[in-house]
Amino acid sequence: MDLYCCEQSAENETKAYDDPTLLQDRVLKNLLKTEDRYVLPYPASFVVQKEVTTEMRKIVAEWMMEVCEEQKCQEEVFSLAMNYMDRFLMCCSIKKNQLQLLGTACMLLASKLRESRPLAGETLVYYTDHSVSKQQLWKWELLVLSKLKWDVAAVTPQDFLKHLLNRLPLEDKWNINYDMVLSHAKTLITLCAREFVFSRYHPSIIACASIASALCGVGWVCKSGRSPEDLLQKLTEITCIEKEYVEQCLIQIDNMIRESSVVEYEIRSSETTLIEELRPGEFTPPPTKNKDHETALNPTDVHNIHF
Repeated sequence: MDLYCCEQSAENETKAYDDPTLLQDRVLKNLLKTEDRYVLPYPASFVVQKEVTTEMRKIVAEWMMEVCEEQKCQEEVFSLAMNYMDRFLMCCSIKKNQLQLLGTACMLLASKLRESRPLAGETLVYYTDHSVSKQQLWKWELLVLSKLKWDVAAVTPQDFLKHLLNRLPLEDKWNINYDMVLSHAKTLITLCAREFVFSRYHPSIIACASIASALCGVGWVCKSGRSPEDLLQKLTEITCIEKEYVEQCLIQIDNMIRESSVVEYEIRSSETTLIEELRPGEFTPPPTKNKDHETALNPTDVHNIHF
């Protein structure tokens, strides 16, 4: 019998089909065992940071997320980059005007690990409005690697999604759209990565809570005739995680969803005020768009990131 590779092509990537054997094998067990190495110690806080705050982190996270979206990166790239950033900030103090450089270096590393075509250094430098140089980016790439002890193969919540969904009893008669649930869960995980409060949760807990929220959002409770408690119980049985932790995370996600529209507006309208407070008298209007980069315009005004 001839061997062949089945692949599905998208606009910016080519992926192999999911291997059903791996989804049923010990991969999930290994992921659960490995994830402990990459979770921030509780309570997670920027103890070593004298200038950087969680509010600054979120502004840079917004910028990083939009860069990844505009460059059509895989979902894992942003989550992985935020994992690198948080782990770095836990052990190394930096100045507030170095935070965007750190985020840029983390995106570069994450894309090299998860993308078949990593983000180009020149592209990332452009997104910073050339506030950093390629030489600085390369130096900080090595700095991040050294502080993380080259342990960059971190587990992300996205790694758990298909393994968990494959083990849930989603009957055909319930007419649950698998792809929609998967897409909604990925979106929730991406939004969670922006918020520092979720950095204290294990990736598996965030994945369970995101799947529960996504399933409830597509009417799983009505279609199955079961309660959200039943869903949480099944997820905790699959992962051997205490249900209270998943419930806590689910509550945080629900609060984030309810507040998202208000928060998004408040963040956008208050960014200028925040930057003016951080750099009084130095706030300048955004640079003129470069016609040579019409396909790579800054998704978030970079002057809102330069502290």
